[in-house]
Amino acid sequence: MNTNDQPISVLFVCLGNICRSPLAEGVFLHLLEERGLADRFIVDSCGTGGWHVGSPADSRSIAVAKKYGIELPSVGRKLDPWEDFERHQWIIAMDRQNVKDLLTEGAAKDRVRLLRSFDPAMAGAKEKELDVPDPYWDEDDGFEIVYSMIRAACEGILDELSK
Repeated sequence: MNTNDQPISVLFVCLGNICRSPLAEGVFLHLLEERGLADRFIVDSCGTGGWHVGSPADSRSIAVAKKYGIELPSVGRKLDPWEDFERHQWIIAMDRQNVKDLLTEGAAKDRVRLLRSFDPAMAGAKEKELDVPDPYWDEDDGFEIVYSMIRAACEGILDELSK
């Protein structure tokens, strides 16, 4: 865990900030509450694009979260490189394109990680296997699948940061 009294700051990033990153933010906040660690973290989410600024999470993300007793508090916002890269120690991207976009915007490479790289079940996986697919256009159970990926990885992040 953090050796000083400052909270650990985690930013979850996807493309539009209405599907994957708000779901990751909500799951992580839920896990923090369950473990009694909410006061030790600052958690936020954003998108690399600005299409959904001011919008709530996608109704399908809200529905899958609600199914598991999780609230999604975020409102869509676009990445602010100056503020976000200064404020957040951990910048957690949902896929490889998000990583590329973050690095292009000036994020420090050692602070950007793919979300699924924290999932112990994905140890040894190829980088392309670590993407959380964007379920936005999915008509089937894409949001449920994405939730499972996010949940496992968020538990992994919390385990790693709580050491």
